[in-house]
Amino acid sequence: MNDFWVFGYGSLMWRPGFAFEHREPARLYGYHRAFCVYSHVHRGTPERPGLVFGLDAGGSCKGMAFRIAPDRVDEVRDYLRGREQVTMVYREEVKRVRLLHTGGEAQALCYVVDRAHGQYAGALSFEDQVRLIAEGEGQSGRNSDYLHGMVQHLDEMGTHDEGLTRLWRAVQERLPRSG
Repeated sequence: MNDFWVFGYGSLMWRPGFAFEHREPARLYGYHRAFCVYSHVHRGTPERPGLVFGLDAGGSCKGMAFRIAPDRVDEVRDYLRGREQVTMVYREEVKRVRLLHTGGEAQALCYVVDRAHGQYAGALSFEDQVRLIAEGEGQSGRNSDYLHGMVQHLDEMGTHDEGLTRLWRAVQERLPRSG
């Protein structure tokens, strides 16, 4: 039996929510991580959408690959469908990823944005991204926390992303001051 892998490129990297046998950094070619999905559930509402990541066509994306035990595959698929497919904005696709520590390759389940879906935001201006992220809040919390977690996790992985750091700084400027 072939190994079952899951590729995480957003919050799945640091908060997978499922049991796995092994994880390691991986790179997916042909897609990049982008704030290209309006969030109507987890980080926003239909009336006040947030903005979350999608795998969009072009480039490459460094993320985390998780190998799942054979007896857990159905359980993990069901969990991921419940988490990632609330509004069906992603397509489940199996793609080849490069495992960065062991140097091998694996076929991994990926959630790729469906460009035909109504929640596909496409390439938004920087200011629109800042506004949506600063204002968005949904069932999983504030959209700004999602961005902050991503910036922190990428830094911990040694994958500093200057664009996301710049976005985080601009979002911080728009957040209400506490105290």
